[in-house]
Amino acid sequence: MIIPDFSREEKLFERGYKTIAGIDEAGRGPLAGPVVAAAVIFSVDRMKELIKLEVRDSKILSSKKRNCLYDIIAERCLDWAVGIVSEEIIDEINILEATKLAMKIAVEKLKIQPDFLLIDGRDTIDSCHISQLAIPKADQYVFSVSAASIMAKTTRDRILIDFDKEYPGYGFAKHKGYGTKLHLETLETKGPCKIHRKSFGPVGRILSRFVDAKKHNGVAVTEQT
Repeated sequence: MIIPDFSREEKLFERGYKTIAGIDEAGRGPLAGPVVAAAVIFSVDRMKELIKLEVRDSKILSSKKRNCLYDIIAERCLDWAVGIVSEEIIDEINILEATKLAMKIAVEKLKIQPDFLLIDGRDTIDSCHISQLAIPKADQYVFSVSAASIMAKTTRDRILIDFDKEYPGYGFAKHKGYGTKLHLETLETKGPCKIHRKSFGPVGRILSRFVDAKKHNGVAVTEQT
């Protein structure tokens, strides 16, 4: 198992940066729901303390462990915030731009403005004038980014659990909007609902079939609610 460290943050502190935010997103790949980004700022002392608590890339942690670490990170970090971009905006501007927008929103919502951003992935945040570095797989190696991955994924999972109550029968609480076999089978029978990303291939193809079938039968096309 890869264990993140805070060597990247320490080097930046040594270069004179005072507040470093780790940034990651959750929900680029799902067929439904928003994309969520989190930004987290720590002191060196807190990073040294929390690294013993198995802060890791959120994808390899159990839901129970993520929820536990979410509370600890929220309590002990200097500051944190999330940015949420809806499926409607994703369909309008594409998932890459929506992801960068969610990250920008998260940074702007921080009460403590960082002077450096460490970002998971290959893309920096457009129109953000803070010094920043994008690092592929930073959620696995960089402590503050691993923490951000936990905050982003836990926040998004909770949103999808709430959507499961609003749009029953799709299994959102279980698959969180990802294109699992169960989700695709449900889409085929029920059709897309309001929170599905219409610009994503599987959703768009199924929606087209529903639209064509309803037109053929002379039925007005309405969105599943």
